[in-house]
Amino acid sequence: MTTFQVPQRMNFAAVSPRVFKAVLALDAAAREGLDPVLLELVQIRASQINRCAYCIDYHTGDARRAGELEDRIHQLSAWEESSLFTAKERAALALTEAVTLLPEGVPDAVYEEAARHFEEKELAQLIALVLTVNAWNRMNVTTRKTPGTP
Repeated sequence: MTTFQVPQRMNFAAVSPRVFKAVLALDAAAREGLDPVLLELVQIRASQINRCAYCIDYHTGDARRAGELEDRIHQLSAWEESSLFTAKERAALALTEAVTLLPEGVPDAVYEEAARHFEEKELAQLIALVLTVNAWNRMNVTTRKTPGTP
């Protein structure tokens, strides 16, 4: 099999280490109190929407290490049609999509469904996680960070 190497434009961490470290700190704070499997599902889904190959690869590996099942990882891009996700996970994924595709807004029904499944503090953490993974996606897509690179 022949593969195509997408050339990386920049090593963001090396060029702007203060910003990179700040996003790392935000990422660590956003993860607090969230279920590790749900956390990875959210990060994979946002990364799929944003077409961040590096982040999809990274978070898929983390999801597997957290105990996520292959079937659920494979069906994540079609979670609305899948019966493999809980109501709480579905609410988190719907919120992830709405926040990631922000120009369309976050509908009241999506927010209210998430609020039914998450206590206010956990919901705030979930929102912070989605904004953080979107920051990583935008950084990595812009600089063309490729899977498997440090």
